[in-house]
Amino acid sequence: MTIKKDYHWVAIFLAPALIIYATFLLIPICQSIYMSFFKWKGIANVPMVFVGLKNYQRIFSNPAFWHSLVNVLWFIAGGFIVLMPLSFILALIITKNIKGTRFYKTSFFIPVILPMTAVGLMWVYILQPNGGLLNSLLELMGLGSLIKNWLGDPDIAIISVVLVNEWVYAGFNMLIFAAGLVAIPDSLFESAKIDGANSFQRIIHITLPLMKESIKIFSIMCITGCLRHFDLVFIMTGGGPARATETPATLLYNEAFKYRNFGTGNAIGVFILVAGLLISLLLNKLLVQEEM
Repeated sequence: MTIKKDYHWVAIFLAPALIIYATFLLIPICQSIYMSFFKWKGIANVPMVFVGLKNYQRIFSNPAFWHSLVNVLWFIAGGFIVLMPLSFILALIITKNIKGTRFYKTSFFIPVILPMTAVGLMWVYILQPNGGLLNSLLELMGLGSLIKNWLGDPDIAIISVVLVNEWVYAGFNMLIFAAGLVAIPDSLFESAKIDGANSFQRIIHITLPLMKESIKIFSIMCITGCLRHFDLVFIMTGGGPARATETPATLLYNEAFKYRNFGTGNAIGVFILVAGLLISLLLNKLLVQEEM
């Protein structure tokens, strides 16, 4: 009887959370999947027309969609080449017993808590071709040859947005690596130091092997997050110039709300959802096998 009563209380306390979860996540997902098989312009008096898989055929035959996936690869490359080492270095700094650690923690984490709109607009100002802070500093330092239209040049716009993205998320990922660092016993480092291992050797042979879980979490969040990039890209470039910074999420927005192709927009959304789930499962399986 006691166990049954406990289950009743568990169900009562979980019910509100499950209702909210279903209302704001599961139901919209089901609606999106359903609408991806229809053609609809978003006009109330105009009925939806069933088109089957044509919306999916349309996105897979659209060069802009494949270009948006190439841009996702740019974000992923930036994540592993720039963001991961940067976040790891910041984590090393804040986990050391040095003066000003609290200041460093706050400073590194500030970009994470700032509104993304404010961050995007700030960097748009910094990267403006005429009168922007970056180009003004380059000119002041006598490096006028390096002045670029950082967000207006299709060849470098994606690199600019990727680097800003790494600056934004470095503080968050710093905490992931910091959690892994503090879990490593100090005795291991002390023993290695006695054996004559220098700082670099201790990082390579002790720190990194014992941080596989943090690296796993970072990898999954980085790759799946890159599939969903929207706010920073939309604020800074809107997916331009000439679709140079388009991502699947900005393409979804443009298809649904700019061109009123809600069926196509929902099909892109379903693709992002399925791809994210499959990548998460695959990465989790691969990383678990490596640990075994």
